Amino acid sequence: MTKTWDERIDEVWADASGEEVGESTIARIDALAAERGADDARAEFERAGARDSAGLPAEAVALYRRALSLGLDDEHRPQCVIQLASSLRNLGEYDEALAVIRAEEELSHDGPYRDAVATVHALILASAGRPGHALSVALLALVPHLPRYHRSMTAYAHEIAEIDD
Repeated sequence: MTKTWDERIDEVWADASGEEVGESTIARIDALAAERGADDARAEFERAGARDSAGLPAEAVALYRRALSLGLDDEHRPQCVIQLASSLRNLGEYDEALAVIRAEEELSHDGPYRDAVATVHALILASAGRPGHALSVALLALVPHLPRYHRSMTAYAHEIAEIDD
């Protein structure tokens, strides 16, 4: 039975799991991406992810932006935005990273990636020297998962954010 393109992409990522991603993983992803052509959003997203995982965030950012401009499906678009914001953070582009992740927060406030969005948001804030805001974002993301104490933990999270002001 012939494997689908998605299955072959998943296989590359599974092979890379637990080890440092390098040139061979990038080459394998690029070869699969070439099958779909230069104007395929998903292929560009996978190429970006390979470079991101290999510690090449500047190359990844350009490819993430291209993937978004080409139009990704509802499953991969939020992943791409999260990874773009994270790469911008790694490059020290905190204002742009915050703008990207906050826009995604608005779009996916109740989506499956909302906790990942909050996590990256908190990381960006911490890296930008705003640890109180970072902790607040992280706590607010945890509140819905608590069995009790929603009101008090929400109030504490807002209070902690004021530390940075």
